[in-house]
Amino acid sequence: MTTEAHTESTEATAPSGINLTDVAAVKVKALIEQEGRDDLRLRIAVQPGGCSGLRYQLFFDERSLDGDVVSDFDGVEVVVDRMSAPYLAGATIDFADRIDAQGFTIDNPNAQNSCACGDSFH
Repeated sequence: MTTEAHTESTEATAPSGINLTDVAAVKVKALIEQEGRDDLRLRIAVQPGGCSGLRYQLFFDERSLDGDVVSDFDGVEVVVDRMSAPYLAGATIDFADRIDAQGFTIDNPNAQNSCACGDSFH
């Protein structure tokens, strides 16, 4: 399903409700190519921990778990486990490469509060 709000972008909303920006998709593709494997997917999970109660985990994974929600963004597969999916509905994953910030970022409308480090939420 492609959103029509941004005509200059091909960002899509996945069945899981997660959005992966074009910039993030390009970065994920490049990182997977560096690994030299074609069986890896980006897994996004929410785990207990951090100073606000929950924290994000982003990592490459070849596993398929029961109940996984798999979304495809122009050839980049994003996987969310069934327990994390409700916490990540509507979240946007982006990649920043600026002097003041570098790395993947998650803009999550479900996060009521987040800590100063930006690593955890509740």
